[in-house]
Amino acid sequence: MRLKSELWIKAYLRTCASAGVPAVVVRRGDEDAGVVFIKVSRLDGTAALYGPAPAGLERDSGEPRWSLAATASDADIEARLAREKNLDSDIWIVEIEDPEGRHFLDGWLALE
Repeated sequence: MRLKSELWIKAYLRTCASAGVPAVVVRRGDEDAGVVFIKVSRLDGTAALYGPAPAGLERDSGEPRWSLAATASDADIEARLAREKNLDSDIWIVEIEDPEGRHFLDGWLALE
């Protein structure tokens, strides 16, 4: 059974909050199956973008896996997210702000 996007995001936001790291939903997508992108802003003009891992790298249980989609300037990441929104209107975008660049996806990253 696949974990619903909204439920996963709520748990992810709590994980960030428990570490004292601000995290907000910038864009709400489909509650059940919307693709989730996570932008990690380092607050120095750079950011990392995590998105769905390529097909075949998900867990046997159907739980999502993540991969690093890009590291670039904030502007470049925002441009990438704008393109993603044009391709799929159901995506979620979560942004966290952490100067250390922590993503809190340990255990969820795909090993490519």
